[in-house]
Amino acid sequence: MIDVLLRILPFFAVVGCGYLAAATRMFGAEASDWLARFVFYFALSAMLFRFAATLPIAETFDSEFAFAYLAGCSTLYLLITAVARLRGESPPVAAIEAQCAVIGNTGFLGLPMLVALIGPAAAGPVILTLAIDLVIFGTLVVVVITVSREGRVDAAAGLRILANVARNPMVMSMAAGLAWSAFDLPLAGPFDDFLLLLGGAATPTALFAIGASLAFHSAGRIAVSLWLAGAKLILHPLLVAVFALLVFDVDPFAAAVMIVAASMPAAGNVYLLANHFQVAPARVSATILLSTCASILTLSLAISLVPGLSMT
Repeated sequence: MIDVLLRILPFFAVVGCGYLAAATRMFGAEASDWLARFVFYFALSAMLFRFAATLPIAETFDSEFAFAYLAGCSTLYLLITAVARLRGESPPVAAIEAQCAVIGNTGFLGLPMLVALIGPAAAGPVILTLAIDLVIFGTLVVVVITVSREGRVDAAAGLRILANVARNPMVMSMAAGLAWSAFDLPLAGPFDDFLLLLGGAATPTALFAIGASLAFHSAGRIAVSLWLAGAKLILHPLLVAVFALLVFDVDPFAAAVMIVAASMPAAGNVYLLANHFQVAPARVSATILLSTCASILTLSLAISLVPGLSMT
């Protein structure tokens, strides 16, 4: 585990640099927001497009993999929702808490880190987990909140929700890359060099942006946030492992990448969602902060214990 910890420490050191820059006000909240926008709309999108465009479609989508990941996530989603409702929380708060436990920082942290540590072969499984997170659970939480507040989702609201998912640059770049691959179009010359150059900025900039954003998160309700952070870092990978290794016939390497991807800390975009709908934003903020700090150790442990992984 020590060897793995030493390998991932540089990634979290860049996160720490971002945190210090924001905490000392070298980077303000507005500067951190614009940096995250650059990663979201440009650097990470270029990286996702290039990986998706170079992956054979047959190797990218694996039904056993998708069902295993979806089953593990859904089980945890239902568990967190049930616990929240037993505590007397409203359906929107329960949905946001479930989102914290199920949606990890796979885009900004997981994809760059796992590709760097494991190699390009990790890109396909990570992209599939990211697609399920964004399309299925990203839609589900908005539907739950909308139905709870308005009593129903009419055709117009449904179209707006689907349009918001489709406009997500991560979804768009993955879809465009997979379409490029499906038509077997070449990816070479200046265009490939452009994607490499822009996508190469994704890893350090995304990590720095994560750290900067953490400086502006508040503590909130620590007890609930500790439960959610523990669910994200421990229960999520455990449940995914059960379905991937014991229930479904998932390729061992893909299963290993899936489990480690599920070990990522809570995603920052859950806070954006919670803040937009004004549903427990402080609680989400604290969960992101706690899970990100603790993941330095839990990620090292996950990578060390999961069989089938070889570090590059």
